Amino acid sequence: MSDIRWQKISEALARQGHDVDIATNEPRWANDRTPVIMAERLRRVPLLRIRWSNYDVVKTLFHLGFETLVRNGGGRHPFIISKLGSVVGPADAPGIYFYGDIRRGLYETQKQIHRTSRFVTLLSQPAIDLWAEVHGRRSGMLLVPGAADADIPPLGRNPYVAANIADKICIFSGNVYEADSQPEANRTLVRKLNELGRALAGSGVRLCFQGVGDLGAIDERYVTNLGSCSYPETWRYLQHANVGVVVSAGPFMHNNESTKIYHYLRAGLPVVSEQGFPNERVLKASGIGTIVAGEDMTQMAERIVEAAETRWDRASAMQYILDHHTWDHRARVYEHVIAQCLRAPGLYRPWALLKHVGKRQPAT
Repeated sequence: MSDIRWQKISEALARQGHDVDIATNEPRWANDRTPVIMAERLRRVPLLRIRWSNYDVVKTLFHLGFETLVRNGGGRHPFIISKLGSVVGPADAPGIYFYGDIRRGLYETQKQIHRTSRFVTLLSQPAIDLWAEVHGRRSGMLLVPGAADADIPPLGRNPYVAANIADKICIFSGNVYEADSQPEANRTLVRKLNELGRALAGSGVRLCFQGVGDLGAIDERYVTNLGSCSYPETWRYLQHANVGVVVSAGPFMHNNESTKIYHYLRAGLPVVSEQGFPNERVLKASGIGTIVAGEDMTQMAERIVEAAETRWDRASAMQYILDHHTWDHRARVYEHVIAQCLRAPGLYRPWALLKHVGKRQPAT
């Protein structure tokens, strides 16, 4: 999801009229440092050749993005927007599935972000509240949740036919994490999928996993592993499924939402979700979402079977996402603050301001 959001917000900012460069560390740059044109006003450029003074705005994604900026000499830029997916505290805490040394490293990065970034972008109000609690209140806190595409591929061929699945399909599309990043979350998600698959056995609904992460413990007697694919191809799995499912990495999510909710609904897919996600209100508003008690895979299986047999107003749910939860909606938050700040006198050192005088040229 981090890579998807990185590209989608960049595309949305380019559509707003900004010139956007995505800085990457691709092997191709060793032999050819020519920027890759991705769309109008949108390029990929070599990270190691970046001159940060060329940019009015630098936007980083997740803790690693900010750490990468600092390692590559951009940590003193006067206008950094730091977007984070989860906020951690100074100690392990319920609902936040980073622990020990991993959490401590993330927390140290947050302290540096708090000192140096002009804006901090978080996914939910609980994340903003936690940030204020552990780092202190500050200006420049932005609420920018996840989203889905306004335009998605046409229906296309049914991938479940090729997989020889005759049952109705319940899809879990996303990431179950790796042992070196969130091992506890990985174990919990895989355990829940196995339990849910067993609870669905014989119901006429098959649980399928499509995505990435450590699947060494998945029980393929009850869960069909469809593997990973390109982001555009994931839409075919959602469009041809009968139900989308969301399970949590623990009893609840304190501040990190489920972005797959937006994608399921954009495809017109009814959703059954465990309770406890900060953005679960989107399920209620869509009209085709069902929330069940946490940790109860038996009840979840019952709701999934009911959802697979119900006729839903899928078009209305899709329109709801288009009206409220696309990447263009999210990018308007950045459009507003960038426009305000570019007009403010004295915000930049003279060379940074004068370099783009008369041009709207922030970059992410």
